[in-house]
Amino acid sequence: QRSTTGLSAQIRKRFEQVKMKYVYDYMFHLFNEYAKLLKYKPTVPKGAVELCSEKFACSPTGREMAFKIESMVHEPARQPPCNLPPPYEPETLQTLLDQNAKIKEA
Repeated sequence: QRSTTGLSAQIRKRFEQVKMKYVYDYMFHLFNEYAKLLKYKPTVPKGAVELCSEKFACSPTGREMAFKIESMVHEPARQPPCNLPPPYEPETLQTLLDQNAKIKEA
Protein backbone atom coordinates (compact mmCIF):
# COMPACT_ATOMS: atom_id res chain seq x y z
CA GLN A 1 0.00 0.00 0.00
CA ARG A 2 2.91 2.29 0.67
CA SER A 3 4.02 2.21 -3.00
CA THR A 4 0.46 2.91 -4.12
CA THR A 5 0.32 5.98 -1.88
CA GLY A 6 3.66 7.22 -3.25
CA LEU A 7 2.47 6.66 -6.81
CA SER A 8 -0.79 8.55 -6.24
CA ALA A 9 1.19 11.43 -4.70
CA GLN A 10 3.40 11.57 -7.81
CA ILE A 11 0.35 11.55 -10.07
CA ARG A 12 -1.30 14.29 -8.00
CA LYS A 13 1.90 16.38 -8.23
CA ARG A 14 1.97 15.97 -12.04
CA PHE A 15 -1.65 17.09 -12.35
CA GLU A 16 -0.92 20.16 -10.25
CA GLN A 17 1.96 21.04 -12.60
CA VAL A 18 -0.26 20.79 -15.70
CA LYS A 19 -2.31 23.95 -15.61
CA MET A 20 -5.00 24.68 -18.16
CA LYS A 21 -3.18 27.93 -19.00
CA TYR A 22 -0.23 25.95 -20.35
CA VAL A 23 -2.48 23.51 -22.20
CA TYR A 24 -4.36 26.36 -23.89
CA ASP A 25 -1.13 28.19 -24.72
CA TYR A 26 0.23 25.04 -26.35
CA MET A 27 -3.01 24.47 -28.28
CA PHE A 28 -3.02 28.10 -29.45
CA HIS A 29 0.60 27.85 -30.55
CA LEU A 30 0.00 24.52 -32.30
CA PHE A 31 -3.09 25.77 -34.15
CA ASN A 32 -1.30 28.95 -35.24
CA GLU A 33 1.60 26.95 -36.66
CA TYR A 34 -0.81 24.57 -38.40
CA ALA A 35 -2.85 27.49 -39.77
CA LYS A 36 0.24 28.79 -41.54
CA LEU A 37 0.18 25.60 -43.63
CA LEU A 38 -3.45 25.98 -44.69
CA LYS A 39 -4.52 27.65 -47.89
CA TYR A 40 -8.21 27.96 -46.91
CA LYS A 41 -9.28 31.46 -45.99
CA PRO A 42 -12.39 31.37 -43.75
CA THR A 43 -15.18 33.88 -44.19
CA VAL A 44 -17.94 34.85 -41.78
CA PRO A 45 -21.32 33.83 -43.23
CA LYS A 46 -24.09 36.42 -43.48
CA GLY A 47 -26.36 36.43 -40.45
CA ALA A 48 -23.69 34.96 -38.16
CA VAL A 49 -23.96 36.01 -34.51
CA GLU A 50 -20.81 36.64 -32.48
CA LEU A 51 -20.83 35.27 -28.95
CA CYS A 52 -18.56 36.66 -26.27
CA SER A 53 -16.56 34.44 -23.93
CA GLU A 54 -18.60 35.63 -20.93
CA LYS A 55 -21.75 34.20 -22.53
CA PHE A 56 -19.98 30.86 -22.81
CA ALA A 57 -18.86 30.90 -19.16
CA CYS A 58 -22.08 32.19 -17.60
CA SER A 59 -24.58 29.63 -18.90
CA PRO A 60 -23.46 26.75 -16.61
CA THR A 61 -23.74 26.83 -12.84
CA GLY A 62 -21.71 25.70 -9.84
CA ARG A 63 -18.44 23.89 -10.35
CA GLU A 64 -18.82 23.84 -14.13
CA MET A 65 -19.02 27.63 -14.22
CA ALA A 66 -16.04 27.96 -11.87
CA PHE A 67 -13.98 25.63 -14.08
CA LYS A 68 -14.90 27.48 -17.27
CA ILE A 69 -14.08 30.88 -15.75
CA GLU A 70 -10.78 29.57 -14.35
CA SER A 71 -9.75 28.07 -17.68
CA MET A 72 -10.86 31.02 -19.83
CA VAL A 73 -8.02 32.41 -21.94
CA HIS A 74 -7.96 36.18 -22.12
CA GLU A 75 -4.95 36.52 -24.39
CA PRO A 76 -2.25 34.25 -25.81
CA ALA A 77 1.02 33.91 -23.95
CA ARG A 78 3.79 36.30 -24.90
CA GLN A 79 6.25 33.47 -25.49
CA PRO A 80 5.67 30.17 -27.26
CA PRO A 81 5.18 27.18 -24.92
CA CYS A 82 7.91 25.26 -26.68
CA ASN A 83 10.37 25.54 -29.53
CA LEU A 84 9.20 23.60 -32.53
CA PRO A 85 11.98 21.88 -34.44
CA PRO A 86 12.54 23.10 -37.99
CA PRO A 87 10.98 20.95 -40.71
CA TYR A 88 13.12 18.14 -42.07
CA GLU A 89 14.91 18.55 -45.35
CA PRO A 90 13.62 16.04 -47.96
CA GLU A 91 16.85 14.01 -47.85
CA THR A 92 16.82 13.80 -44.05
CA LEU A 93 13.16 12.80 -44.03
CA GLN A 94 13.80 10.07 -46.59
CA THR A 95 16.72 8.76 -44.52
CA LEU A 96 14.47 8.56 -41.43
CA LEU A 97 11.72 6.80 -43.38
CA ASP A 98 14.24 4.29 -44.75
CA GLN A 99 15.56 3.62 -41.24
CA ASN A 100 12.03 3.08 -39.93
CA ALA A 101 11.27 0.70 -42.79
CA LYS A 102 14.41 -1.33 -41.98
CA ILE A 103 13.42 -1.52 -38.31
CA LYS A 104 9.91 -2.71 -39.20
CA GLU A 105 11.32 -5.40 -41.49
CA ALA A 106 13.57 -6.78 -38.76
